[in-house]
Amino acid sequence: MRNTTSVPEFHFIQLSEDPDLQPVLFGLFLSMYILALLGNLLIILTVSSDSHLHTPMYFFLSNLSMVDIGFISTTVPRVIVDIQTHCPVISYVGCLTQMSLFIIFACMDDMLLSVMAYDRFVAICHPLYYQVIMNPSRCGVLLIGCFLLSLLELLLHYVAVIKFSNCKDYIEISNFFCDLSEVLKLADFDTFTQNIVRYCVGALFGLLPISGIIFSYYKIVFSIMRSSSSSGKQKTFSTCGSHLSIVCLFYGTGLGVYFSSSLSHSPRSNAVASVMYTVVTPMLNPFIYSLRNKDIKTALRKILSRAF
Repeated sequence: MRNTTSVPEFHFIQLSEDPDLQPVLFGLFLSMYILALLGNLLIILTVSSDSHLHTPMYFFLSNLSMVDIGFISTTVPRVIVDIQTHCPVISYVGCLTQMSLFIIFACMDDMLLSVMAYDRFVAICHPLYYQVIMNPSRCGVLLIGCFLLSLLELLLHYVAVIKFSNCKDYIEISNFFCDLSEVLKLADFDTFTQNIVRYCVGALFGLLPISGIIFSYYKIVFSIMRSSSSSGKQKTFSTCGSHLSIVCLFYGTGLGVYFSSSLSHSPRSNAVASVMYTVVTPMLNPFIYSLRNKDIKTALRKILSRAF
């Protein structure tokens, strides 16, 4: 392994070089970060304080909120400091740390959404066996499995980025954080090897969770179509609607980042697309659930009535 002191620091691009826009960007990122923290913490507090919500569905939801807090905290506080100090610079170790945490939380989000789809599949298609299948032990195993798979994805990527071929003192990353795709461009591997690593890991940790979600909802829709109760259909759609909205938001913004980097040659356009994925998604998730879910809204009213 080469001496890492040859790569002392990385420089991020700024979302805007206009001095008049810096206070606006600072206020925008700070507001979104506070909103995301409050929203996700409120979901965690609501689920933990209401015994009616101590079910597998809300267990995974509260863990998704914790992961979202980690996800947004990996990038946004650093952006806020960089805007304030006008110095978007990070060390070699800091860059690898930020990239590692980002991969773990992004993969955890991905895996948890798949597990939540499986939970809905069991609840709707096998209601009589739901308590047996989704028992506390199995829920714990599924959660630990999500974390271990996230660590595995990190290790697979780490093999490709642990060495750098660029020995310049000034290295620019075309994003506002240490994005994996940008760091891979600096890796001491040829383009073919980079693509093999990216596509294999993407197929394993991207397509498998998506396939699980699609299969679960295929079975759910098939089960709904066989049901003769219109009220049962409405309740099922209401239960799954929040999760589907979050799935569409997560993968939709992720695809937006991918297509933006493929079609656009402007680093700032790619950075703006990354904001949607890294900041807007974890900020909106708790509000999607709280606005569409009757149980969450009822529990929130109880908490607010006790507080005031």
